[in-house]
Amino acid sequence: MVTDVNVLVVGAGPTGLLLAAELCRRGVACRVIDVHPAPLHWDRATVVHPRSLEVFESLGILEPLLAAGVKQRKARLHSAGSVLGEIDLSTCGSRYGFNIGISEEVTESILTEYLHQQGGKVIRSAKLVELGDHKDGLIATILHDGKRQQVFARWVVGCDGYHSSTRKLSGIETSGYDLIKPWAVFDATLTGWPDAYEANYAYLDEIPVILTALPKRRWRVYLRPSSPESDLVADAASTIKRYLPMIGFDAVSNPARFQCHSKVATRYRSGRVLLAGDAAHVCSPAQGHGMNSGLQDSFNLAWKLALVCQRHCTTVLLDSYDAERRPVAEAIAASGDEVERAQSVTDPTERRSRDETFQAMFADPASRHHESIAEAELDIDYGNSPIVMGDKHDVLAPGQRVPDTIIVYFASGKTCMLHELCFRANHTALIIGGLSVCYNRLSQLDSSLWIGRAASIIEASVLLTARSDDRNQCAWIAPTASDQLGVSEVTLLVVRPDGHVGLRADSNHLEALAAYEALLVSRRT
Repeated sequence: MVTDVNVLVVGAGPTGLLLAAELCRRGVACRVIDVHPAPLHWDRATVVHPRSLEVFESLGILEPLLAAGVKQRKARLHSAGSVLGEIDLSTCGSRYGFNIGISEEVTESILTEYLHQQGGKVIRSAKLVELGDHKDGLIATILHDGKRQQVFARWVVGCDGYHSSTRKLSGIETSGYDLIKPWAVFDATLTGWPDAYEANYAYLDEIPVILTALPKRRWRVYLRPSSPESDLVADAASTIKRYLPMIGFDAVSNPARFQCHSKVATRYRSGRVLLAGDAAHVCSPAQGHGMNSGLQDSFNLAWKLALVCQRHCTTVLLDSYDAERRPVAEAIAASGDEVERAQSVTDPTERRSRDETFQAMFADPASRHHESIAEAELDIDYGNSPIVMGDKHDVLAPGQRVPDTIIVYFASGKTCMLHELCFRANHTALIIGGLSVCYNRLSQLDSSLWIGRAASIIEASVLLTARSDDRNQCAWIAPTASDQLGVSEVTLLVVRPDGHVGLRADSNHLEALAAYEALLVSRRT
């Protein structure tokens, strides 16, 4: 007997769980399988970045994450016994000016509960072993509890990690290299710790060490061991005690060594197979972008795959997933490579030069701000995507994320943040007027937008002016907020479900929207 499903998600880590839950929320039948018999009791990833916190907010599951984790407000870099500089995440431009320190298995449990709320579940002890083409889909052979089963899936998404069976069966290659020096990790309490417990600390010494804050004043300690058989705690202590001689390591748990890689799949789609998360890209763990990038892969892919499965858009839409997310992975891998090179410097003269470069970077406000934005993962811009279009603008252009700091005021006296109005399964049209524009003008445009349109793309429209003295309006933003959006007269912003601007039109709004819908809906191979 062959089971029929729209999407088979292979892998129930954070990437696969988020993708499956978002598909279920949009009414797309999917099945999630995972090779492990039970969720992992411990996993080494710890950092959830501000952009990922925004994603969790949009799903309605941010509060459990905040309650379970600890805020990491700063990151401080050291070398040769001195502080080189500090990244202050409060300057990143998000309302969440901090990372959350939380062990990956806890993040996974929150996403599992979210999947259950959407009506989904994980089938465990199930491994994908074969893939074959069949009409408008694929026949997936799964080994489940020792028995072979077959599933007909219209789409298969591999979220099954670095050793992805999905990637191998689809014939997708990776480019990159294996990191020569292994990493190691353990959890510990640091006795005599004199500094903040809401920060991360990196030490670029002979044995590089990174301290990542966890709840209950615990730390996850990452390091490059001195030898394959070395004592990991002694290795870490030899570096930390150079700065803090009285520090001790107590209640050590989960020591492990692991090999890392810097690789990106040469493509994210092969026919009806797609890749996400570690199946598509792996990088140095030094910056904590691996899991976060996977979450954002899923957030980008889910709405596109749903539109295709529901036949609102052609399969060509899925090519934009590769076009948008693979360059992000390549940039993250390149940045991780730079960190790896910086850590591996051994020559004293080269180390001094490296440290001086870091000091100069942190001394420059613009460079320091750039590092804050990059750490928060708020520098992602889909401006070169084949499915964004419209008027360019220095403040907010097509492909960029809608800021999460703009307040919307309602005539009822309530307020909310602008981006919250875009928490939908599909696109939201924001029709925004400047100070000289009355609400009636926006209302007339809104009425015209809905005539003869494909309701599958635009789920709702929101009308806002930059003036609060128009008795007809029900919502408005401050004049300074319209400056943040670059609005002077009337601007139409079509915001995608992932919070990025798909269309910006400062004029010819109806024509621009028709062209945008045609771009998404009517493209043919």
